[in-house]
Amino acid sequence: MQPLRLASFATENSGGNPAGVVIADQHPPEADMRKIAADLSYSETAFACPEGDAWRVRYFSPQTEVPFCGHATIALGAALAAQKGDGVFKLNLNLTNITVEGCHQDGHMHAALQSPETQSAPASQQLTADALTLFGLELGDLDPRFTPTFAQAGATHLILVLRSREKLAAMSYDLASGRALMLNNRLVTIALVWAENDQLFHVRNAFASGGVMEDPATGAAAAAFAGYLRDMGWPHGRAVTLIQGEDMGAKSVIRAEIPDEKGASIRVSGEVRQI
Repeated sequence: MQPLRLASFATENSGGNPAGVVIADQHPPEADMRKIAADLSYSETAFACPEGDAWRVRYFSPQTEVPFCGHATIALGAALAAQKGDGVFKLNLNLTNITVEGCHQDGHMHAALQSPETQSAPASQQLTADALTLFGLELGDLDPRFTPTFAQAGATHLILVLRSREKLAAMSYDLASGRALMLNNRLVTIALVWAENDQLFHVRNAFASGGVMEDPATGAAAAAFAGYLRDMGWPHGRAVTLIQGEDMGAKSVIRAEIPDEKGASIRVSGEVRQI
């Protein structure tokens, strides 16, 4: 059982976020899945096996199981398309069911997932203060048009939107402190965001909860953020682009399509390349 190594949300066959994908007749024992994820040392690995007319999927980071991972789902969609042909695949996750579409286009692999339903709620003043302290930021560094927010689309993220690209580029924090803060507040990531314009955002996602300083591309957080934009009435024009990983030297491009219905699934798509 050889894990596949793919990078999701790549651009012109470079960059993207590496993910492991294991497709098998049945899931290995949980201890083996944890070991495979740790050995690969990617932020997440997706494990998929047939379940009726769908695929049963579990996701593991190097340190823990996570309920949903966007970039690993995009990688899985491309892998299923390579094995089964272009199409839409039903996925049964731990907490919900979604679909992913995989296809080949212009010599590249592409995939698009339909996220779980979204929701958002303002973060507490205490959590906001603790997160700002973690990153060495102040309240004045935040963009006043946005409220620090819990955003969810299968997993929970804290969203902090910054005033300047320079503050985003300077992101740093202590991994152990970040992990404690995220686990204590049941956060998968903390997303720092800068709005270049109404439809283009630059993002860095701290992922200490999974033992990783930063993700180059985070599809689940992209869906959660897009749902938040819809909830707050942002002029998103029904789709936004997120650029992530640029400050890590692994530029990634994520497209999120936003229907009008509150809480409705977000379509998240991007290019996939083999590693």
